[in-house]
Amino acid sequence: MPMQNWFRDAKLGIFVHWGVYAVDGVPESWSFYTGQVSHEQYMKQLHGFTASRYDPGAWADLFVRAGARYAVLTARHHDGVALWDTAHGNLDVVRHTPAGRDLLAGYTDELRERGLKVGFYYSHSDWSHPDYASIRHLEPGEEPANPYSHAAPGAEDPEAWVRYLAYRDGQVGELVERFRPDLLWFDGEWERTEEQWGLRELARLVLAENPYTVFNARMLSHGDYATPEQGVPLQAPDGPWELCLTVNDSWGFQHRDHNHKSVRQLVRYFAETIGAGGNLLLDVGPRDDGTILPEQAERLEGLGAWIARHADAVYGTVAGLPPGHHYGPSTLSADRRTLYLVCFDAPRETVSVRGLRNRIRRVTVVGTGVELGHHVTGGLHEVPGVTWLGAPGPDDVDAYATVLALELDGELDLYRGTGRD
Repeated sequence: MPMQNWFRDAKLGIFVHWGVYAVDGVPESWSFYTGQVSHEQYMKQLHGFTASRYDPGAWADLFVRAGARYAVLTARHHDGVALWDTAHGNLDVVRHTPAGRDLLAGYTDELRERGLKVGFYYSHSDWSHPDYASIRHLEPGEEPANPYSHAAPGAEDPEAWVRYLAYRDGQVGELVERFRPDLLWFDGEWERTEEQWGLRELARLVLAENPYTVFNARMLSHGDYATPEQGVPLQAPDGPWELCLTVNDSWGFQHRDHNHKSVRQLVRYFAETIGAGGNLLLDVGPRDDGTILPEQAERLEGLGAWIARHADAVYGTVAGLPPGHHYGPSTLSADRRTLYLVCFDAPRETVSVRGLRNRIRRVTVVGTGVELGHHVTGGLHEVPGVTWLGAPGPDDVDAYATVLALELDGELDLYRGTGRD
């Protein structure tokens, strides 16, 4: 199936890392994998996971205020703890935690009621499953890998691996049949080859039930879009892509992590991402009771307020100017006739655009509608001059990033040459 148009135009999604790891505030799954805590201690968190204040409707309302068009919830992380009442495996929050109920259904229903697309994170790997560490994905002579993930040399058990894949496919099948997610965000792919994972068969299983399901790149050759993490790429990936980014430094809730990015920083990340043609998947980590930290909610709402003021420059746009034409990111309307320039600092005298062949019909400040002057200096033959835009006044400068809309006389036409010899 071709890439779904909703994803290309979504611009913002919310990533939610929620699981038993929020009880002690330890890194999700990795804390026992690396030996920070024992597996036994990690699993004791099951007894404290209550979801007692979980309100998926409140989550969905917050995501709408943030300007998001989709959300992705961790249905099962590498620790193997499922957030729904799975019939495959015996480790889920319904049977083994005080929460005692399926946590996915309400999330799915509330998102869809508000017009948001539904995504689930699911890890191919399960470091708690007895059949998982039954084969190896190592080159001959490599050092033994972590025992949670790989069999010891000579201890491979192909039959156990077949059982594991049946378990993995059974759980993914449940998610698709029961909840029909619009997007599946897979993870853990680095621990096996595509053939070992049986990804062709897994893709067929999902798409037979819902052919419109979107996959991230961790379905390897069956992925629909690239998934860089924690930093805007200096060169945008080919095709659709999404940057996943934490509001603080942690994916899940951690008591000691108070290093939350400011709204201004998040606006910058967001503008740079959509200016390069990507989506931002912004992560929050709810506490074990299901509440989202006030600091994180405030960041989402702050970002959402900026998006609401500049919606024309966000939704229905594509990647803007290549680097070098404007000191900042930009977006372009779908008809390629309106260019939106983002200015992170308050312009002092003018804003310049280089290489623009088009005649400008009008320049306005997005959000206030104030019209600005413009003129061109220089230029020779096929090499256009520099276009200078008047700086907006103090009342029209946004606190986080000011956006100027340039209405062009036709589709964007740029000069990309080296100039006259």
